[in-house]
Amino acid sequence: MSAAAVVARAKALGLRVASAESCTGGMIAAALTDVAGSSAMFGFGFVTYANEAKVALLGVDAAVLAAEGAVSEAVARAMAAGARARSGADVAVAVTGIAGPDGGSAAKPVGTVWCAVAGRDGVVAERRVFAGDRAAVRAATVAWALEMVMARLVV
Repeated sequence: MSAAAVVARAKALGLRVASAESCTGGMIAAALTDVAGSSAMFGFGFVTYANEAKVALLGVDAAVLAAEGAVSEAVARAMAAGARARSGADVAVAVTGIAGPDGGSAAKPVGTVWCAVAGRDGVVAERRVFAGDRAAVRAATVAWALEMVMARLVV
């Protein structure tokens, strides 16, 4: 999915999009804002790499972070909901994952990513495990996040 397609669709529908990123460190926001005219549909991008940032900027419950870990469905959902609430966007996408090369475990191997999208009708979340090095995992995450946003751009 191209960022240009997401920008065009959001603009055509009059919808605003926000992002909350951990493992991608702002790459989703960069992809969207690389498209001319994206200011009409994108106003907020939160880079919340540290758990403290997830709590302070997005309102993620510290107890959920402690219990579930940053790379979890609950945290991805909370990040998306927090980004939407704090930005006033119609749709907010959030990603949290383990890009590697370190940090993985048997339960959450390197390449594990959760993506959540919050919209007017609630939050959806999915988990994927991407192969490849750090750059490949991050690039695949951005492409997937844009696909998830496109699917939720409805009026």
